[in-house]
Amino acid sequence: MECKIGIIADTHENLPLIAKAVERFNKENVEVVFHAGDIIAPFTVKEFRNLKAKLYLVFGNNDGDKFLLRSKFKEIGEFYETRYETEINGQRILLIHQPDFLEQLIASQRYDVIIYGHTHQIDLRQEGKTLIINPGEGGGWTSGKPTCAILTLPEKKVEIIQL
Repeated sequence: MECKIGIIADTHENLPLIAKAVERFNKENVEVVFHAGDIIAPFTVKEFRNLKAKLYLVFGNNDGDKFLLRSKFKEIGEFYETRYETEINGQRILLIHQPDFLEQLIASQRYDVIIYGHTHQIDLRQEGKTLIINPGEGGGWTSGKPTCAILTLPEKKVEIIQL
């Protein structure tokens, strides 16, 4: 059965762009959204609350008040410290922020999909059985070109979306 997954990273508290991403994810009927870190401010829950999908987040290097972020997001999503692993449609998925050990994780071929953030650069490639996805920067502060992605399983089709 097909499953659509929304992917976003590095939103850096840009509320109008978070709202655009949430609107697109809802329009596409995604079932799950993965946020690969650097949400920054707890007040961003205002826009994420409009998601019609379950939200999973990992902390990024710029997420300061982790206690308050967890507290504000607890009703709509689950925060994880540095990594979140799950299986959807028989596909093993890893969500991280920083790509510190990315090449080793890819080489292990342990995961079908690895999602990461931090670099603010789109990275979409297949190495062996592993699909690597960095959706770029959801906040658009660095490049001025904000993006997110939608992953469709089990075919592992990815669409990069300009916000």
